[in-house]
Amino acid sequence: MFRLACAALAALLLTALPASAGIVPFARTFQSRVIDTNGTQLYVRVGGSGPAVVLLHGFADTGDMWGALANVLARDHTVIVPDLRGMGLSAHPDTGYTKKNEALDIAGVMDALKVQKADLVTHDIGNMVGYALAAQFPERITKWVAIDAPLPGIDPIWAAQLVNPKTWHFNFHGPDEERLVAGRERIFLDRFYNELGAHPERIDEATRAHYATLYGQPHAMHDAFEQFAAFPQDGIDNRAMLAAGGKLKMPVLALGADKSYGLTMKQDLDFVAENVTGGVVPDSGHWVMEENPDAVVKLVTGFLGK
Repeated sequence: MFRLACAALAALLLTALPASAGIVPFARTFQSRVIDTNGTQLYVRVGGSGPAVVLLHGFADTGDMWGALANVLARDHTVIVPDLRGMGLSAHPDTGYTKKNEALDIAGVMDALKVQKADLVTHDIGNMVGYALAAQFPERITKWVAIDAPLPGIDPIWAAQLVNPKTWHFNFHGPDEERLVAGRERIFLDRFYNELGAHPERIDEATRAHYATLYGQPHAMHDAFEQFAAFPQDGIDNRAMLAAGGKLKMPVLALGADKSYGLTMKQDLDFVAENVTGGVVPDSGHWVMEENPDAVVKLVTGFLGK
């Protein structure tokens, strides 16, 4: 389809966006490419050498969020940073937004790069894709760091989220909602940065403008809404994968921001994994890489380096 065929062109055009003050640019050793995978195309940054690590972002961010961490990890890892399906500079297909299917996108990226095994670091919706990847391909994920978002369908944590007033956006999707947000993407994104951050002032104007431009692309907000619309099916899929494969065996670090999920993240991941270490990102709300990147880098590199 047209949007899929134009993914590479869009990537070339939008790569010209300057790295803003709050967006840490990837080191020059990183190369960007568009990879065909699972019927779509993902924009992927790759840099460094050594054991592989895959970094997955969430909503209101793109792979750009990982610059500070990726640059450190690239000293002794091959670092792979995709934009998820329908987000950032990746293609915008009409369907395929269950996290079980998006995990196949990432497995296809690993295949294309000839990476058999990798550590995994995820945030927000990236956690959901990350679990689906680890559950479907447990032999390919060596360690997993999951940061500040619960997994759909895994109760009681998820049940509490469904009645949390701050997660009203889970059910905000559809043509009328898209019309309301069209041309007002910055206003919509600011709500997330301001309400879910402990230090919204650390998410500076340049960062906000950068992501508003990316989420203002044609069809981008529709696809972002599709990520949320898939949550009920994601819950069904997660329970089925857990029942079929049992708990994950690889070491897991469950990190919650101290002004967000905190140690609740460990409680959530204990339901799906056997070997979970809990941790807290201090002095931060949900937007950990914008609010306290130094702490995240220290926690993640310490865990992966064990």
